[in-house]
Amino acid sequence: MARQVKRAFRYRFYPTSEQAAELSRTFGCVRLVYNKALQERTRAWYGEQRRVSYVESSAMLTGWKKTEELAFLGEVSCVPLQQALRHLQTAFTNFFAKRATYPRYKSRKKSRASAEYTRSAFTWRDGELTLAKMSGPLDIRWSRPLPQGAEPSTVTVSRDAAGRWFVSLLCEDTMVPAPATTNAVGIDAGITSLVTLSTGEKIANPRHERRDRARLARAQRQLSRKAKGSNNREKARRKVARVHARIADRRRDFLHKLTTRLVRENQTVVIEDLTVRNLLKNGRLARAISDAAWTELRSMLEYKCAWYGRELVVIDRFFPSSKLCGACGTVRGKLPLNVRVWTCECGTTHDRDVNAARTILAAGLAAAACGDGVRPQRESSRTGRSSVKQETQRATAGTPRL
Repeated sequence: MARQVKRAFRYRFYPTSEQAAELSRTFGCVRLVYNKALQERTRAWYGEQRRVSYVESSAMLTGWKKTEELAFLGEVSCVPLQQALRHLQTAFTNFFAKRATYPRYKSRKKSRASAEYTRSAFTWRDGELTLAKMSGPLDIRWSRPLPQGAEPSTVTVSRDAAGRWFVSLLCEDTMVPAPATTNAVGIDAGITSLVTLSTGEKIANPRHERRDRARLARAQRQLSRKAKGSNNREKARRKVARVHARIADRRRDFLHKLTTRLVRENQTVVIEDLTVRNLLKNGRLARAISDAAWTELRSMLEYKCAWYGRELVVIDRFFPSSKLCGACGTVRGKLPLNVRVWTCECGTTHDRDVNAARTILAAGLAAAACGDGVRPQRESSRTGRSSVKQETQRATAGTPRL
């Protein structure tokens, strides 16, 4: 059955000099309002043990605009400023609910420059988008069409470190489930092979960062030689940012194609619940793990499975997928990372990654069938609903033989 979901469609655009100046002022005002509101909330919380509501923050913003020092806040659209206060309110709600750490200040250099416009602050007419305080529409490169008859409810404008401008349009879209199939696949994430499938297929890791490492190192060396605060240093910084953007774009494109293929071909997808944050503490593998982008891979699988009517099963991180023999169910005591092929006591020789993918699939199907150890999983921001985390604490009990 088709279902309505909210999807963000991101496009690159090229602002005029006037539009760029207006947006840059808006970005600065958004960051200032967010930081001042956070400062007031921090003072009230640590000084008086009092929580400041969104309504109080909004009243503060009105007072700031009336002062001589901050009168310039009234020169930009008020909607992005109000949205910044709403985002801060959400951050504190998550903090008090123990879902996130304490909110941090936005940095001019490190934070993403962005501004969010709701329906009252932009005009959408005949496929052209005009933001508040601007006389003309944005010059958007429509790399893909919006859904038929869709109108954006929220528009987010951003500028990345490489100086590229993007606009994200949030629209209602009708998602039709993919044709049903009986296929199921287990996925073992790795470094040499980005993913190994239970079918025996290994998809090589493109290693996007390694391919551009020499170019990145050269750009960083040139940046280090420039005087701080100079125009040449800013130009060199942009070059470094463009290399990073190239790496990120290629990585994201590859992951989108891979996850779309996996979701289209399989009704059930089983993966491991990897703690990437802890794995990054390994100094020897941290760079390769970051380049593999396992967290982004999982995120894409989560919302695409929800969109297209597929089932995503996540097994417990402590499940011994690599050490569990898929033929007899015996769990091997130790299996160092450098051992890629091993032989079980029953005489079966296993490829480490293929065996792991197959045992992951078997454990996921067993957990999905009997409902053992199901508990809520983190909510997906793209689907608006919780996925399911399948706990399989016992290595052999209830695991079907392969």
